[in-house]
Amino acid sequence: MANNDYRHIIGEGLWHNNIILKQSLALCPLLAVTGSATNGLGLGLATTVVMVASNLLTSMAKGIISKAVRIPANIIIIASLVTLIDAMLNAWLHPLHKVLGLFIPLIVTNCAILGRVESFAGKSPVLPSIVDGLAMGLGFTWVLTMLGGIREIIGSGTLFANASLLLGSHFAFLETTVIPDYRGLLLVILPPGGFLALGTVLAIKQKVTLRLQQRKALAAAPVSGG
Repeated sequence: MANNDYRHIIGEGLWHNNIILKQSLALCPLLAVTGSATNGLGLGLATTVVMVASNLLTSMAKGIISKAVRIPANIIIIASLVTLIDAMLNAWLHPLHKVLGLFIPLIVTNCAILGRVESFAGKSPVLPSIVDGLAMGLGFTWVLTMLGGIREIIGSGTLFANASLLLGSHFAFLETTVIPDYRGLLLVILPPGGFLALGTVLAIKQKVTLRLQQRKALAAAPVSGG
């Protein structure tokens, strides 16, 4: 596979090599933050920005950074970007920053970011590296948002609650009451509910993948003549 095969890169990030569904990385923030779709979307977008920027900078600097200091240099790049994002969220989206708390600085320790920087951006041109970071980040974001939405609907009967407060007034249209007068199910919002939701989604993903593989195998099978 060539590094500029954008269709493959996007498919890997969104589905086939998804950070959570395939690589099972970043599970700590997933379980702790996705009590609502709003929180999942906020953390996912922040992580996406870091992934795109770190891939971009690493790809641009790969020719001038010695192999002996490559990993420390990449960590410095990622940590600098996370510090910048953390300060921006604190200044412009302070309520969201308070909710996400420690998990914003912990983006630095997300193995998926360093992994993509090492395995892809450090060996690829700038544009494919940007696409890879964007695809991986959006794949991470949609899973966080989906799990947060599932847990929020079952746990409190709402969807994207407080989106206008946490993400800004432009996101007010997302706020929805799915089940009116719903008393809620606290267990689903707590971390154990994250394990249950994640296990269910992983099972569905595996089932869908097997179905797709079976259809591909049937389509490729030779048709016997009568």
